[in-house]
Amino acid sequence: MKTFKIGVIGAGTMGIGIAQLAAQSGHEVILFDEMEAAMQAAQKKLQEVCNKLVEKSKLTTQEAVAIMGRIYFVNQLQAFESCHLIIEAIVENLQIKKSLYSKLEPIISPECILASNTSSLSISALAAACNNPSRVIGLHFFNPVPLMPLVEIIPAVQTNRIHVDALQSLMESWSKWPVVAKDTPGFIVNRIARPYYSEAIRIYEEGFADFASIDYAMTSVYGFKMGPFALMDFIGNDINYAVTHSVWESCFYESRYKPSFTQRNLVAANWLGKKTGKGYYDYSNELPGPNIKDPELIKNIAWRILVMLINEAYDALYYKLASYQDIEAAMTKGVNYPKGLLSWGEEIGKQHCIDTMNRLYLNYKEERYRVSIGLTNHVY
Repeated sequence: MKTFKIGVIGAGTMGIGIAQLAAQSGHEVILFDEMEAAMQAAQKKLQEVCNKLVEKSKLTTQEAVAIMGRIYFVNQLQAFESCHLIIEAIVENLQIKKSLYSKLEPIISPECILASNTSSLSISALAAACNNPSRVIGLHFFNPVPLMPLVEIIPAVQTNRIHVDALQSLMESWSKWPVVAKDTPGFIVNRIARPYYSEAIRIYEEGFADFASIDYAMTSVYGFKMGPFALMDFIGNDINYAVTHSVWESCFYESRYKPSFTQRNLVAANWLGKKTGKGYYDYSNELPGPNIKDPELIKNIAWRILVMLINEAYDALYYKLASYQDIEAAMTKGVNYPKGLLSWGEEIGKQHCIDTMNRLYLNYKEERYRVSIGLTNHVY
């Protein structure tokens, strides 16, 4: 696809990453933040990133200079009037985003596409704030943006299909792997991945295992790169809790997505993980090893979490949140799962998954353990 002018709103981690990616792909980029300090920090960060890429021989000095020369740092929305695509990456607050869109629309051209990097908010609700809702779409990148291949494209009910096709082509030209998701809470990745965190916390809260043992179960038995507690600390417990709460609330308080008191209390204590030095683990000390040595118990812990993930993936497939191929790609390329969950379920045996879910349901009598009709439909 031809190069054109890209607007990026929000000079936080995601906005900086998107600006870098677009500039590296040859586009002029307008990067906006209303906070002068954020703009200065973004400029410094982007220069540091380019310098490191030169040091690693991934860019020449001339290429780095050209990339920085294509990024314009602004604090006035008027600068977006000539943009062809604007990607908003500001705070996860629906009203703040809608207010921004209302301010943008009189400035930008009628052909400009408005995309949101939201991880869980309704794109249809965002589009409703615009006089021309057909140009609003979700474009969800993963952190770190330049390195993570997956991008979720989420059309609202109002979105013109031509924009979906255009963004798929654009993302492929940026060497990304685009998947198309239905406009539902959490889209693909943040919805299907919820049991990785919530079931791990549930196992801990029931007293079956400590954080390190649960993390060890997932990395040693199934080859996940990070266990759920280490991953939550890496993401930030505030961010993970906010997404969980948003998905739970937006899914009409579906019990499968119910947040935990454990994570809520960590957030209240400002134990947000690596960025604060303390979360599920204390990063000022050497991290503990697993307390549980029984290999059978370790396998049972890992299987309980994995079967919940597989059940969730088949639920997403049944309700057509995305295609089979896009669900598989989303979980392997968006959160680096060792295998696609749908094919993993087929490999293990769907009947085995159903039997395990039924045992959990009979034990707990909770709706969170009900078997997805997507699984049963593929067996009976």
